[in-house]
Amino acid sequence: MMRSYNDSQISAAFKYYRRKTVVVKYGGAAMQTSALKHCIINDIALLRAAGANVIVVHGGGPELTALQERLGLETKFIGGQRYTNAETMEAALMALCGKVNKELVCLLESEGARTVGISGVDGSMLRCKKQASPDLGFVGEITKVRKDLLHVFMLDDIIPVVATVGIGDDGRMYNINADTAAGRIAAAVSADYFLTLTDVPGVLSNVSDPTSVIREIRTSEIENLISTARITGGMIPKVRGIADAIGRGLKSATIVNGRIPHALMLALMSRGALERGERFDEEDGAGGTTIVGEKRNEGPNENE
Repeated sequence: MMRSYNDSQISAAFKYYRRKTVVVKYGGAAMQTSALKHCIINDIALLRAAGANVIVVHGGGPELTALQERLGLETKFIGGQRYTNAETMEAALMALCGKVNKELVCLLESEGARTVGISGVDGSMLRCKKQASPDLGFVGEITKVRKDLLHVFMLDDIIPVVATVGIGDDGRMYNINADTAAGRIAAAVSADYFLTLTDVPGVLSNVSDPTSVIREIRTSEIENLISTARITGGMIPKVRGIADAIGRGLKSATIVNGRIPHALMLALMSRGALERGERFDEEDGAGGTTIVGEKRNEGPNENE
């Protein structure tokens, strides 16, 4: 049975992260279920109150699909990836930059956290080009992350909540994979911690056993785990995006089970205890899977 935590306990745990930069990719069940959403929002607000610099990056696939259905628009996927035509792009702006983004801002503000909702279009924060292969219509590939705007907010103790729509050199707006965008943002701001919320416990050594979480893997192991079907489906682009971000200077990334209440807090507590050489009794695989490079802090940082 999961232990319960009050705000005082969470705040005390988060003191370790004062002046650290934490990027959270928010999605999955933690975005869809009211109780889980409240836990994650509470964790993020308390993390900021403890003095951490926090950036939240979100997608919103289910909300976009629901909006397309209401508008009578076809939802099309190619190889598991959404195809974005002109009409879908308009719907994406409404769902991601509008509904999802502003709901998250409202929730964080209600917890006392100063928050600003932006997209990658604002300040040309996410510059991109049309993705060539596969051709998914108005789907972009990031070419540059302008981190200065994010630093302006963080220096003023504000949480930027980023919707992953970018701007191309052609003046068009493009939908960008949220996992990829979050990793690129984390690398650009030299994040100390990057956590991505999912609906699974992490990478499993036995896909039939949800308790067989692999606690730490290296980027060099990823392709073997894919070829042996231990990383499958939507987890494949997620881990490949993380590997790319680590190659650009990101220290590490942790895949967190967002179905667990206060998953963010538990993952950070687990990681902090490991760094301090302390014991932390994880609950139900709450620590997730952490992906690291061959050597910690490998590669030049993405100086964008």
